[in-house]
Amino acid sequence: MKNLFERLKTGLAKTHNSIASRIDRFFSSGPSREELAEMLEETLIAADVGVQTSKLILDGMGGLKNYDTDGLKVYLREVIFNILKDCQKPLEITAKPFVIMTSGVNGVGKTTTIGKLAARFTSQGHKVILAAGDTFRAAAIEQLELWAKRADCDIIRQEQGGDPAAVAFDAMKAGLARKADIVILDTAGRLHTKVNLMEELKKVKRIVSREIPGAPHEALLVLDASTGQNALAQARIFNEAVGLTGIAITKLDGTAKGGIIVAIANELKIPIRFIGIGEGVEDLRDFDAKEFVEAMI
Repeated sequence: MKNLFERLKTGLAKTHNSIASRIDRFFSSGPSREELAEMLEETLIAADVGVQTSKLILDGMGGLKNYDTDGLKVYLREVIFNILKDCQKPLEITAKPFVIMTSGVNGVGKTTTIGKLAARFTSQGHKVILAAGDTFRAAAIEQLELWAKRADCDIIRQEQGGDPAAVAFDAMKAGLARKADIVILDTAGRLHTKVNLMEELKKVKRIVSREIPGAPHEALLVLDASTGQNALAQARIFNEAVGLTGIAITKLDGTAKGGIIVAIANELKIPIRFIGIGEGVEDLRDFDAKEFVEAMI
């Protein structure tokens, strides 16, 4: 049975190999410092660290003491940890009911992430209500119902094609009436480039705030790591629309683009609450900057 850190290393293996293995191969040819900088920039951009953040990392290489594989890896761990550490802010349940409004485009693993969170919270003794606000996607409501059964929690739903704002309204009323600890609201998977859909998301947030002052207490965006720089673009636009308070990044086990977390942390400074490194409920992990860097490099 693997311990938690070993599971994380396995989940980040593709990203690790894309960075660390390339560094090992490159040093075997005895590169100059100029060649090293060029190789590192290509390596970081290939891992979707991004141009802006890669430049920040490269600019600090002048202080590199040990010009070898180990020296470079030590430097990368240090500089990337310093970028990530301020975004390591675990989610805290600070109200009752504590309302989590989730958003994200289709296919990122949003509904699955909601289900895993519900299972986690109920296992901790919290009374949870799920709200099936994704009323447009075929089978989205049924998928959330399955998670509600697995997690042994209530679900508020309407028929497919119903009004997402009405689901949000009903869920807030139910959260208060049933004395729930946590209400997790799903919203329709929407293309961040569609203005009318983003306006609808703002409407849902207004209704939640009206029914429970201070809610949503967490505006959580779910991103798919494998989409790379597109995930950063999504985060920017959703943040402008609803004011994100946290991010969950899924599917890190299936991509070599795990560096996107570094780009998001550096450019947006939004707390990274969770990372997904596999299919199991336990594979949705609280983000730990030190462990992430150790597994990544």
